[in-house]
Amino acid sequence: MKDFIIIVAGGKGLRMGGNVPKQFQVVGGRPVLMHTLERFRAYSDDLEIILVLPHEQQDYWQQLCREYHFAVKHRVADGGETRFHSVQNGLALIPDNAEGVVGVHDGVRPFVSTEVIGRCYEEASKSGAAIPVVPVVETLRHVAEGTKPRADYRLVQTPQTFTVKLLKTASRNAIEVSGGSTEVIASTFTDDASVVEAFGHEISLVEGNRENIKLTTPFDLTIAEALLANEKQ
Repeated sequence: MKDFIIIVAGGKGLRMGGNVPKQFQVVGGRPVLMHTLERFRAYSDDLEIILVLPHEQQDYWQQLCREYHFAVKHRVADGGETRFHSVQNGLALIPDNAEGVVGVHDGVRPFVSTEVIGRCYEEASKSGAAIPVVPVVETLRHVAEGTKPRADYRLVQTPQTFTVKLLKTASRNAIEVSGGSTEVIASTFTDDASVVEAFGHEISLVEGNRENIKLTTPFDLTIAEALLANEKQ
């Protein structure tokens, strides 16, 4: 049995500013994406890593790997029109008869802990589907309906993990129910858990780690530098 991780890094980083996509921004002396891949390699030497990148960014990525002497073994798949399609391109590199667990992770979440990764894979191997979540610590307010009790909500993180068979089957179902429409897929299936839920499979929730933030703005990079500095202490 073999487990997989699909790391999706197709963002253009418009909110980050500048011309360098957010996954290639340098924090702690190296591009964000390298930190992310290393987290999963630290979790397991046997985990097969599949990196999904826009085709036009792949030469630059290879250049960065040479420049930073980055040696974490991985395969590369082309990014798609939407996140859903990018994940499909990554899934295409995994045999249909694979019996392990596949995770899907945001390339710009470099601070997921190996403990959280382990919890996700362990739970998915038992229940079929697991995602990490953390409590909401701030008050939520619905624009039309007013304040909502934060105890009723959780912030969803990645990796979102599933048995290979379940995610592949649920993805085919999503394509069928959407009629293959890119617009419908993009608006209906906002993450991989929603794809599996639409197929009728319950999602198990496991404890995430608060540091597992998604880097999308310049302020997030400041936080990232502080987190890396703290890890080195």
